[in-house]
Amino acid sequence: MRKLVALALPLSLAQLAQSGMSFVDTLFVGRLGPSSLAGLALGSTVFFTVYNVLMAMLLAVAPLVAHATGARSEREPGLITGQALLLAVVLAVPGMALFLNAEAILGLLGLPQSSVAPAGAYLRAITPGLPFALGFVALRGLMEGHGDARPILFMALAGVGVNVFLNDTLIFGRYGLPAFGVVGVGFTTAAVYTLMFVAAAWLVRRRYRHEAVFANMRRLNGSRMREIVRVGWPIATMLGLEVSAFSVTTFVLGGFGDSVLAGHQIAIQSASMTFMIPLGIATATAVLVGQAAGRRDPDGVRRAGAHGIGLAMVFMCLSALLFWLAPRVVIGLFVDLGAPQNLDLVRHATTFLAIAAMFQIVDGMQVTAQGALRGLKDTRVPMLITLVAYWCVGIAAGLLLTFVMGVGPRGMWFGLVAGLAVAALLLVLRFSRLSGRTASAAWSRAVAE
Repeated sequence: MRKLVALALPLSLAQLAQSGMSFVDTLFVGRLGPSSLAGLALGSTVFFTVYNVLMAMLLAVAPLVAHATGARSEREPGLITGQALLLAVVLAVPGMALFLNAEAILGLLGLPQSSVAPAGAYLRAITPGLPFALGFVALRGLMEGHGDARPILFMALAGVGVNVFLNDTLIFGRYGLPAFGVVGVGFTTAAVYTLMFVAAAWLVRRRYRHEAVFANMRRLNGSRMREIVRVGWPIATMLGLEVSAFSVTTFVLGGFGDSVLAGHQIAIQSASMTFMIPLGIATATAVLVGQAAGRRDPDGVRRAGAHGIGLAMVFMCLSALLFWLAPRVVIGLFVDLGAPQNLDLVRHATTFLAIAAMFQIVDGMQVTAQGALRGLKDTRVPMLITLVAYWCVGIAAGLLLTFVMGVGPRGMWFGLVAGLAVAALLLVLRFSRLSGRTASAAWSRAVAE
């Protein structure tokens, strides 16, 4: 538990700080009114859906480096990370093309033009930052795999500070610059991701010079690239299924008007902030499970996974109580509770936060179970579990409740609760089965020897 906390704490705080950039974006744009907030909701939903799916391919770096570190292979981490940087450049191209044409695509969905136009402008502004955002994920994976978490935290905290300054400058037009509004958020995010990549590249070049990360980026290494893709594509598909389920919820709720969509944005942003802690715990769990697997320690595999899942559940119980007992305190961070134009927004956000409290615990369980399975390089079955849980259960139930049973916007959120609960149960059972099988195999080998 001490090793887990020592690694998970800086990683969780770094995840929280990185998510804090989106949180700060919502705080600033909330002062521009419901239409601007709805535009940010659409734009950021498209950006983070695409970004999360693409960067999930690169989440294979941390467990692969952890395995190599556990096996005491000095050359392998640099080869893996160099090929991951090459892959990041390739992945960025279709993502950038999509962002540049997003406004036309969103318009075809029949969403209000009052939110589609600012969403498209935001995505065009953020486009240049995508390659650097993906490159940072690859370099972060190298440091995570080595258990080197503190620099990631410092870079994320610096990113939040720059994000606050640039948002204030570009959204509202300070220091003689024009007021860009929602577009200023896109410029800011692109700049912050670029600066974080530069900082990470400088640190890797200094601290891991012997691994020759950037030299290994210059030419394709087929076996390492195949290994990254083999482990990474199910992670990307899994995260894509999860994120797209939340994105579909956002698009469905967009049809109920700006107040519903803005209330949803506040609730989902708040839930995303609390989710960063178990996400950091999940990353630490994947690293510790991977290192234990690399040194052939089945008891270490089982302990790391069980402790990670338990720690995440404890934290999410606390965040659930906050959403349940003090929703207006949370909402008051984003908008003026007493403003007449925000009355409907506050009512919907309060309802959504109450439901979000219900899925906090199972959300923490499922993400740390995913991390534990990633540490074992087990990604294909979890991908199928995610497909069933989020789409066959979550989205199907949400649409049924919302449109057939007349529950309204709340129905989509209840569907998310159902999907997360099924995912948590199946993923935890999967890890329990695999870790038990690993221990049994190790015991059989010991007896034979």
